[in-house]
Amino acid sequence: MKVESLYLVNFRNYEKINIEFSDSLNILYGKNGSGKTNLIEAIYLLSLTKSFRISNDKSLIKKGNIKAKAKGEIKNNDDLSSYGVILSKDGKTVEINDQKVNKISDYISKINIILFSPFDTRLIDAAPMERRKLLNIEISQLFKEYLVILANYEKILKQRNFYLRSMYINGNNDTEYLNILTKKLIEYGLLIYKYRTNFCDNINKYITEIFKSIFNIGELKIKYVSSYKNKTETMLLKSYQKNYSKEMELGKTILGIHHDDIEFILDNNNLKEWGSEGQRKNAIISFKLAELNVIYEHKKYYPILILDDLFSELDKEKIANILKLLNEKVQTFITTTEINKIERKIIKKAKIFKVENGTIEEDLHE
Repeated sequence: MKVESLYLVNFRNYEKINIEFSDSLNILYGKNGSGKTNLIEAIYLLSLTKSFRISNDKSLIKKGNIKAKAKGEIKNNDDLSSYGVILSKDGKTVEINDQKVNKISDYISKINIILFSPFDTRLIDAAPMERRKLLNIEISQLFKEYLVILANYEKILKQRNFYLRSMYINGNNDTEYLNILTKKLIEYGLLIYKYRTNFCDNINKYITEIFKSIFNIGELKIKYVSSYKNKTETMLLKSYQKNYSKEMELGKTILGIHHDDIEFILDNNNLKEWGSEGQRKNAIISFKLAELNVIYEHKKYYPILILDDLFSELDKEKIANILKLLNEKVQTFITTTEINKIERKIIKKAKIFKVENGTIEEDLHE
């Protein structure tokens, strides 16, 4: 999968640009604040219809304007299609080949993308919610039905929490309707658990070898932690029912896949408890690169890879090891502030772009 070209109008600090990329390695360089990350943010937006930096879409619209548009020509094997996301004060719309797509879930999973950014280095230290979010984003790129199942789970969870609070306030001890909601929650939860388990198992097929190839030491695995592990629907229902009184007092559901987590285990040690900052960062990079193989295994093509500000996170040797791992069929975008730190042999293989004050131009870098 490749981004052949990117067209932006009033997006972040860009008034209007149209740029064509290399099918293999693209390097974007410029000072901080010049707009490098805005460009890869636009590519990410085309894939997942949202930013990886902020939750407010309106902030992506260039100041003084009421609309912004990102459009990309995306090549997947022999198919070339255009994808677009239009942002306005009233919301956003998505298009495929200039035709509006009514459901976001019908758009997501069409463009597969793997992103590593400085924000990701904090994932292992972050709250479990952030790691669940990581799982949800990555699995939704593989299976569009996952988003629907997840939305259904969250809908039932809200209904269940509301009913628990109303039972407590009204002194209602009739659990007939609560059992109905609980069974439905378990049904969707078991489906989500299966998707997440399979995804983590597939990551573990590759992550150890990748970690060793880059950092030359250590056995890295991820561990999926869930209250649903090895539980049948009947067993789970009994577990929920034991907690009904406590849940009514708290007004919320205390069991379920909305409490799941993933742990990064290096040489049998949980990196959240025992890992250094460098080890945690390295683990996340290895996780992201393992996803390349997981997506290829499932979809028979490689996703787009974005490495934002990688050179500030790793030394030259580690970066060289990463680039050696990359198949030439993987279209890769790297951003950096210091082009001179990149090895000459890497530059010769790449298409170089200089980004400056909302403009971008190809740099032949002779």
